[in-house]
Amino acid sequence: MEQHSDPKWEAKVSATLKDATVDQIWPPFKDFFNFHRWFPTLSTCRGIHGTNGEPGCVRYCSGFSIPSKSGEKSVSWSKERLIAVDDADHSLSYEIVESNLGFNSYVSTFRIVPRGDIDGRDGCVIEWSITVDPVEGWVFSDLVRKYESGLQKMSNRIEDAICI
Repeated sequence: MEQHSDPKWEAKVSATLKDATVDQIWPPFKDFFNFHRWFPTLSTCRGIHGTNGEPGCVRYCSGFSIPSKSGEKSVSWSKERLIAVDDADHSLSYEIVESNLGFNSYVSTFRIVPRGDIDGRDGCVIEWSITVDPVEGWVFSDLVRKYESGLQKMSNRIEDAICI
């Protein structure tokens, strides 16, 4: 029996930080178990397996709300495994291994790149790439907007904290 599947949803969003360098921004991203310090809708993020920042470690995140089919808001949660870290490229990738978000397959990559000159004195850009199976009841463009908004708020928090 032949199975047909919808193509994966793929998106990349980015945020520019004018007053922070790649080397300043990278440590908060590599601190995989403490993502709630920077991401605006997370109230909880803690390690549940492995060593923070090392591939194979798993974190539990919760706190953001999504409406249920009945219209009620509920706490969303996910368990996420760090699958790759590249200090030279300032990138990390993770996957959702379990959640109540409706994702069947989800991989995300953050990459911090210099803006302008090679040493990043002109700031940096945070790129967030997402690959996910289509989610029933969701609209792809709405998902991308949520990621854009979240990344912008997160980058503002990080830049404000670094530049103080």
